[in-house]
Amino acid sequence: MLRRLIPSIFALFLLSVPQAAAQRAAPPPRFDAYVEQVMRTFAVPGAAVAIVKDGQVLLAKGYGVRTLGGTDRVDARTQFGIASNTKIVTSTALALLVEEGKVEWDAPVIRYLPWFAMYDPYVTRELTVRDLLVHRSGLGLGAGDLLWWPPSTYDRKEIARRLRYIRPATSFRSAYAYDNVLYLIAAEVIETASGLSWEDFVRTRILARVGMSSSDARHPGATEVRSRNIAVTHAEVNDTVRVIAPFASDNTNPAGGIMSGAEDMARWVIVQLDSGRLGNGSRLYSPASARQLWRDVTPTGLGGAPPGFTHLRANFSGYALGLGVRDYRGVKLLQHTGGLPGYVSKVAMIPEHRLGVVVLTNQESGFAFESIIYHVLDHYLGATPAPDYLGHYTRLRDQFAAELRTTQQAVQAKRDTASRPSLPLAGYAGTYRDDWYGDVVLAMENGKLAIRFTRTPLLVGDLDHWQHDSFLVRWRDRELRADAYITFALNPDGTIDVAKMAPASPAVDFSFDFQDLLLRPVR
Repeated sequence: MLRRLIPSIFALFLLSVPQAAAQRAAPPPRFDAYVEQVMRTFAVPGAAVAIVKDGQVLLAKGYGVRTLGGTDRVDARTQFGIASNTKIVTSTALALLVEEGKVEWDAPVIRYLPWFAMYDPYVTRELTVRDLLVHRSGLGLGAGDLLWWPPSTYDRKEIARRLRYIRPATSFRSAYAYDNVLYLIAAEVIETASGLSWEDFVRTRILARVGMSSSDARHPGATEVRSRNIAVTHAEVNDTVRVIAPFASDNTNPAGGIMSGAEDMARWVIVQLDSGRLGNGSRLYSPASARQLWRDVTPTGLGGAPPGFTHLRANFSGYALGLGVRDYRGVKLLQHTGGLPGYVSKVAMIPEHRLGVVVLTNQESGFAFESIIYHVLDHYLGATPAPDYLGHYTRLRDQFAAELRTTQQAVQAKRDTASRPSLPLAGYAGTYRDDWYGDVVLAMENGKLAIRFTRTPLLVGDLDHWQHDSFLVRWRDRELRADAYITFALNPDGTIDVAKMAPASPAVDFSFDFQDLLLRPVR
């Protein structure tokens, strides 16, 4: 009996192996319906998803529409702004130059850019090419972003020159604080070492070689939605999701400018998971460079997780060269998110399983891409029972909205509505100067105080008295969603000594780094 059963069992085993492999290779069951449910829940008009496994593209597909209310469908080549998922591309460009002997990871930046300076002369001398990529320079969160966000009249070189006036928030290499401006310095290193602009280097040396023919190295391409296959930017403004203006400046390209779609991002992720090997067997970069790019340098916070989702809490977490590195269910997870007006995205890769997932969207809901990313990762990791990520992130969204309302109510309750300004409104008018940003002008317009950031055309707002010598700045362009407070400190003689600003809500994007300004009257 046993001898007769052995062939039968062996035959069943042979049948079950390819069947099980096919099940693992396929996307999660009813995946299209799941993505569409996520999009409805978080009001996302359009999305693109790519899944790669073992060097193969299992899915590269568009969902929904390019424009809310429109009929043009998102497809696998529809371009989205991938925002900060561009950072690993900039790091890869430097890796190519390191392989050519034109750059060294741990050489000081001033070897390549002798004019470059930070606020502290010691940091200027010691800051290395690697330091440009790992968020440990001592700058605060988003420090200096107002030099380019919203689009300013400064060019990259002037932004780079002005970094020397930004005071550090911590000592050098002592803490993690995410920044964008140092990736602009990385682009200057690339240009100096290669003789090509960042855009030309990335197009010719990376995008073209990977085969990303439907991608662009310039984010301002998002303004060409009528003539190209591009997802239109959307966001929630005054509780309603609607079309908003895209970010239209080349300044941030090295930190977040690439436009791409599901098909091209799948190609890019396959190359990364194969340590730089291209489809034709040649190499974009070496395995040694892959190890450099993936090695975490700066420790980051571990965060927490609610009951039932404790697996989302990391045991280790750090930042490598343009990628976050952490553990997830016992394996190494490389990941990054991206966000610009109207676009948010996430890329996640598990090298041990040669698994990669990309989610691109044209609405600003991180809850949407997280719901999809973890749903896919758990499917391929065989996690059971499958957690309800859609329910989890829906609760987080509602919790965040409730906490925001509570915070706003608490701030309003503490406001001294009986207080009055110390000076007549015209007494606050004048030109104010910040060392790193430049000039901000306050003037009387139609009986009210107005504020204008001289190098940022969109930052024009009206001042409403808040309390004492503090005013609420309401930007005229309501798509900014970045109202701020401005507070004046007076000298004993009643003249203004200094003015400081701060975001008026925790929901304001960190790149509106108003808190870093120190505005002094120009007398």
